[in-house]
Amino acid sequence: MSDAAFPLSLRGIERTFVQGDRRLEVLRGVSLDLRAGEIVALVGQSGSGKSTLLHIAGLLERPDGGDVVVDGKSAGALGDRPRTALRRRFLGFVYQYHHLLPEFSAVENVMLPQMLNGLSRSEAKRRAAELLAMVQLRDRSDHRPGRLSGGEQQRVAIARAVANAPRVLLADEPTGNLDASTADAVFRQLLALVRETGMAALVATHNHDLAARMDRTVTLKDGVLS
Repeated sequence: MSDAAFPLSLRGIERTFVQGDRRLEVLRGVSLDLRAGEIVALVGQSGSGKSTLLHIAGLLERPDGGDVVVDGKSAGALGDRPRTALRRRFLGFVYQYHHLLPEFSAVENVMLPQMLNGLSRSEAKRRAAELLAMVQLRDRSDHRPGRLSGGEQQRVAIARAVANAPRVLLADEPTGNLDASTADAVFRQLLALVRETGMAALVATHNHDLAARMDRTVTLKDGVLS
């Protein structure tokens, strides 16, 4: 099957860091295909390179070797500007900490990336309201982050991540700061969004119970994905 059939393909990704006279091979020929509508758990010990892999997959960092193919488009030879355009159009990100803008309401936080992408304020607000309803925050849309619980803030961050209808969602420990009950609720909303929108998702997590609920699990160890 060609790379064009996958929303995201990683091809032989290499990444090495130099620390003094030491060379640390974090990623050694990592390859992975994500299918539309599929949610994949990325597991591995702390320091195994999960975040580095997500940054490379999200075109936030360049690998030392290999290629990232997004929606059939190779990013390897692209300059910074077209890489940014590709990232804005096709990729969404959720981090362990929500990074919401505190001076804006929940609905405004979800509107902003859409308006930056050229959508009108009225259309951005309509879609933001729909997304907040999907994560069960319709009645909290006018609240600023400071008036939302940790789980509610993370659900807003998820809605914001998918506001521009990305083909791929990359999540780095999205429930890592939450208690078990809240983490479960947030993960259920994340899973529902992936299913309803048909995007692909790669989720780094230490939570093996959550990983078991995803479509498949890949493990990063000694720089190799299995």
